[in-house]
Amino acid sequence: MFDLDPVLMSRLITAMTLIFHIIFATLGVGVPLLICIAEFIGVKKNDQHYRMLARRWTRGFVITVAVGVVTGTAIGLQLSLVWPNFMQLAGNVISLPLFMEVFAFFFEAIFLGIYLYTWDRFKKPLTHWWFSLPIVIGGALSAFFITTVNAFMNTPDGFTMENGQFTSINPIEAMFNPATTSKVIHVLSSSYLTVAAILATIAAFSLLKKKQSEYHKKALKLTMTLVFVFSILTALAGDISAKFLAEHQPEKLAAAEWHFETEEGADLVLFGWLNNEDNPVGAIRLPGLLSFLAHGDFESEVTGLNEIPEDERPPLWVHYMFDLMVMIGMFLIAVSLLYIIVSRIKKWDQHNKWMVRLLFLSGPLAMLSTEFGWVYAEVGRQPWILRGYMTVDEAATTSPQIGLMFIFFLALYIVLGTLCVIVLRKLFKGKPAEEELEKRYPTIEEGDKE
Repeated sequence: MFDLDPVLMSRLITAMTLIFHIIFATLGVGVPLLICIAEFIGVKKNDQHYRMLARRWTRGFVITVAVGVVTGTAIGLQLSLVWPNFMQLAGNVISLPLFMEVFAFFFEAIFLGIYLYTWDRFKKPLTHWWFSLPIVIGGALSAFFITTVNAFMNTPDGFTMENGQFTSINPIEAMFNPATTSKVIHVLSSSYLTVAAILATIAAFSLLKKKQSEYHKKALKLTMTLVFVFSILTALAGDISAKFLAEHQPEKLAAAEWHFETEEGADLVLFGWLNNEDNPVGAIRLPGLLSFLAHGDFESEVTGLNEIPEDERPPLWVHYMFDLMVMIGMFLIAVSLLYIIVSRIKKWDQHNKWMVRLLFLSGPLAMLSTEFGWVYAEVGRQPWILRGYMTVDEAATTSPQIGLMFIFFLALYIVLGTLCVIVLRKLFKGKPAEEELEKRYPTIEEGDKE
């Protein structure tokens, strides 16, 4: 048997688990809101295209929820197996939000079942729409509760440390720690943005492959409008997060920007690389912008990484994760704004192939941005698993079976990912929306179909 480093393998298992789960967690938060908005527009405008959007999105959502249940359970399992010392220390503090997250999921699942099986069963279509609201709320609450756990790991609060143990625990104070507000706002806004972008990609793909139907045009219009709205909100959330980091986790912000010396009027550093003296080379510098990002003042002082003990500095490669996340966010703002502008000018065709191809990139890039953001959030906290109290090395398991655990989790995600793709393909392949519209809503006027 190979002599594996338990800490390294523990990191790899957690990275693999989170990278896979975040896909389904993001869908679980964002899709309900898109379904809710689409059906509401369909009911208010008496437009069956939007109601069909809500129907078909709901079918796909059910599959991703089922997979998300398993991946969420796997996260709880790997926490206990891979980070036993952390769970022993902090388990009784984070148990409340973990329990509440399960409650929020069941709340969402119950109303999802009701929503799914009560289509066309009410005289007033708006009655059915009301059942979508608890699903939206349940998804948001799930994100809130699980995000408070991550926030607690960044800014632990709500306890007293005595003899190496947490005592006098206040679980509410632990949940509403200093990082909670900024993290929850960022997670929710970015989840809604990512899902809107993914659904826009699906619509764009259909327009590229098929004749340009009114159904897919309306899907693209709705999703790209929401991409613009949520990309602006996510940018504002990022600004809030940066100001939080400047105050509470200056080392994470400094590592992201390769900011080594404490100084006023600090530059924002984009990309580049570090030479042997840890000086950025080939980077784009935006004068004073880091100071503005950190404190809202172009001349404010920003703490440098040299102020932080060497053994408490995050890995410097998180700089690239931060830059990629921000650049993709700016791309989404630009491309969604371009689509809106072009669609307003009658002489221009917002559905030309080059525009649609550009829009097609939105979904994959948005999901990559989410992944980059979480990598930055987690690795940027290193070397701490619980900032100021326990390092990753102290928390990791020493089990000699860590290699088998890695293989088990890897096999699980390969199977889940494969099954998810197969089922979704079976669900929609050969069943175009246009045919379903004709069968279910034969009264749609011919002028509404192209």
